[in-house]
Amino acid sequence: MKKLILGATGSIGSSLAKKVTADGGEVHLVGRDKSSLAELASELNSTFTTCDVLEENFSDKIFSDLGETPINGLAYCVGSIDLKPIKMTKKSDYMQSFNLNLISATEIIRRASDNLKQNKGSIVLFSTVAVRRGFTNHSIVSSAKGAIEGLTLSLAAEFAPNIRVNCIAPSISKSKIANFILKNEKMADSIAKMHPLKRVGDGSDSASVANFLLSDNSSWITGQILGVDGGRSSLT
Repeated sequence: MKKLILGATGSIGSSLAKKVTADGGEVHLVGRDKSSLAELASELNSTFTTCDVLEENFSDKIFSDLGETPINGLAYCVGSIDLKPIKMTKKSDYMQSFNLNLISATEIIRRASDNLKQNKGSIVLFSTVAVRRGFTNHSIVSSAKGAIEGLTLSLAAEFAPNIRVNCIAPSISKSKIANFILKNEKMADSIAKMHPLKRVGDGSDSASVANFLLSDNSSWITGQILGVDGGRSSLT
């Protein structure tokens, strides 16, 4: 059986894929960048699908590549950081964020649910610390990720006892999508100091928790929103 990882070339997704395979598991990688995917797939001896989750019926391509392969895990490691004061936002900003973060997640879950049910699988979604804390200029991403938290609870109830559904809510971590913020050393240092653990995250921080949630080691955990945020959601 395989774990299906979307957003597999991102900081969290690639780290998760490596952790799953290091533990003896198999993965099917999904992402937009074929060269990066092929390189990672070669390293991990895994299968992969190149597609854009914003494309109509993108899941068709994934399951065409998977064929009859059973899956017992799904991690939707796809996200965005779109920061604007609400006065500068447009309807399209929210629509695109919801399409990327929420609607595409529901498509792949809908398509994978029967396969996961047969194999007592686990789903891991991703939110953000900004949903719980409330940060200036975060209305776009916080709205979409808040919807992901609602989806997590709803599906955990709907799929029990056959599929577990949990969500990880990280604080800012070193990644391509956060580079526009963290490339400024003074800003990165300032953000690190806002966390009780005095650093920004790494992809491996969230990936370690995701790997646990996808495994049988978390077989009695479902419907949870887990903060992987250096203490920022509860201690500051």
